[in-house]
Amino acid sequence: MPSLLGVFAHPDDESLLAGGVLAQHAAAHARTAVVTMTWAPDSPRAPELADALRALGAGAPRMLGYGDARNPQAAPGRPRLVDAPLDEVVAALVQQIRSFRPDIVVTHDALGQLTGHPDHRRTHQAALLAAQDAGLPHLHPEAGEPWQPRVVYCATHPESGVGELGPLLEAVGKAVLAVPDAYATTTVDVTPWVDVKWAAILAHRGEVARERPLPGILARLPEADRNRIIQIEHFTRLTPGPAKGDPVQLTH
Repeated sequence: MPSLLGVFAHPDDESLLAGGVLAQHAAAHARTAVVTMTWAPDSPRAPELADALRALGAGAPRMLGYGDARNPQAAPGRPRLVDAPLDEVVAALVQQIRSFRPDIVVTHDALGQLTGHPDHRRTHQAALLAAQDAGLPHLHPEAGEPWQPRVVYCATHPESGVGELGPLLEAVGKAVLAVPDAYATTTVDVTPWVDVKWAAILAHRGEVARERPLPGILARLPEADRNRIIQIEHFTRLTPGPAKGDPVQLTH
């Protein structure tokens, strides 16, 4: 099973968008880890993230500590992710990629998921650039020895797969953005790991307690309804560097 590095904007994105795939890879003894772009390591959400990653088998948090575009308490005194120089953000991700040396990078899609959060879109942009830069020795030489991930998967929601989630988000005033079905190149049924994924989502206790965030929305649903929503994960497959041999797959 290939190694996998998640690159996500906020604590809880990793569990909601790729918790099943992370749990699947960890269960197969693959190396897994998650980089979280926003919120400081000493913020209230850091211990929750640590508990979620422990449930998923994804190691310790790797928090870059940028500010959240919509929450000034995320990282006081630090620039917001959307305001930080792109080169700086990419260099920080290159260092993480070269340090962990993953086969696969998983991140947000170009829309910024269903709600179009600006931090999600910025993370998508930076992760794609970093996945390419990491393999080129003349770029960011201070960030370690070059390493080229073989594939990037962007967590996404195809139009035909939004289902019950769309009305739930609209009911709390959120946008619902989905990609054409052709963009969802990989669909993974994570039913065997749905309990682990849900445990990781529940670890984000502050979000579960609130009305509008998705963990809180899911927590108010009957178990069967919730499982239907979280048991399928969709991705768009991208190749960041030279293609060599057979493509890496999220599943075998």
